[in-house]
Amino acid sequence: MLNISNNKLHTKVDLSAFQSGRHVLDKSYYEAFNRFLLAFAIVGFVILFLPWTQNITSNGNVTALMPSQRPQTLQSPIPGRIEKWYVQEGDLVSEGDTILKISEIKSDYFDPELLIRTQDQINANEGSVVAYDDKQKALTRQITALKQELLLKRSQLDNKVLQAQFKVSNDSVKVIAAEVSLQIARTQFDRVVSLAASGLKATREVEDKRLKFQEAEAVYVAQLNDYERSKKMALNAALERLELEPSYQNKISKAESDLFTTKSNFFNASEKGSKLNNTYANYKRRSELLYVLAPQDGYINKAIKGGIGETFKEGEALLGIMPANYQLAVETYVRPIDLPLIHLGETIRVQFDGWPAIVFSGWPNVSYGTYGAKVVAIENFISDNGKYRILLAPDAEDQPWPTAIRVGSGAKTIALLEDVPIWFELWRQLNGFPPNYYLPETAAASQKTS
Repeated sequence: MLNISNNKLHTKVDLSAFQSGRHVLDKSYYEAFNRFLLAFAIVGFVILFLPWTQNITSNGNVTALMPSQRPQTLQSPIPGRIEKWYVQEGDLVSEGDTILKISEIKSDYFDPELLIRTQDQINANEGSVVAYDDKQKALTRQITALKQELLLKRSQLDNKVLQAQFKVSNDSVKVIAAEVSLQIARTQFDRVVSLAASGLKATREVEDKRLKFQEAEAVYVAQLNDYERSKKMALNAALERLELEPSYQNKISKAESDLFTTKSNFFNASEKGSKLNNTYANYKRRSELLYVLAPQDGYINKAIKGGIGETFKEGEALLGIMPANYQLAVETYVRPIDLPLIHLGETIRVQFDGWPAIVFSGWPNVSYGTYGAKVVAIENFISDNGKYRILLAPDAEDQPWPTAIRVGSGAKTIALLEDVPIWFELWRQLNGFPPNYYLPETAAASQKTS
């Protein structure tokens, strides 16, 4: 029954006499199937020589072309406490609109009149600066006056010393004259005394000569005293002249010391004024930061910090905003081995999630539901996922992208490379080889020119 023995049933029984036997032993079925296999093999062989576009497929997502058009979060540069919300999620805000009001949580800024008090300090410090400046001018005038007075006193004492020297010379001459007169009077007196002793002169003449002698002696003593007095006056004038310079230098040095001290105080006050102005500007700017404003036109996505009275640190995200005006783009990632095959300006096909598409990656011309894009940026450093990020912009020469897609939706990309026969692509895939390395026509032309 199972035809497992060496006895062949068809040699003993004519199976063609049975209807089932005739159907089983009919050879025409096999001939039609063989012709089908032959036709399929010929068609398959022809297909192997059809052109196939090598490609690199990858997954990505929709984003905005410009960094300023991408979703962002708003942070506060200062810590604070939420006081009031002016918007709700989904609202459209314009640039400069108030989104949130916060209050200070640091005790250094609790004073509601902080700006007024700081301005009062600035005004008081400006008064100090003006006073120190006036004192500088007064001390400068005082130093100038002292120097001029020194010149006048120096001339005056020089004249006084010169006059004293002249008087000393004059008195010395008078002393000599008085001494000569005294000697003459002594000689006359001695002669008269001798003659009177001989009886030649009268006593009266002796008395007269004695009187003249005494008068000459008195004149000599007086002239000698005047001479000594003149020398002392000359010495005093010289000493006074010597004392003049140290005295006035001491006064000038003290005035200059006061001037330098005033200048130092002036600079300290000016520095303090600069610090106060800086502090005032910081306080004023900080008071403006108590209101979180919209940086551009956009939609409020999500309030990351909600409620009233919730506190936050500086730099902590408060809410997300999506710009109202943006230009769509697609970011995708390619393997490092495929990166040399991607060039700026190269054409890419994009399939968006949610849009029906029939895709033949090797025959882009017969694909349906894909949209054209061009490479506008290639990252030079690998991303965290181990691939390189590629940014794609809409191809102006292709059909426009759907207007209903939103930033963040998924996308699949097909980078079109070189055209090769199908058999070559099958052979490459079986051997695990990368696509053929090539340069686009623009890059190749630039290399030839250089």
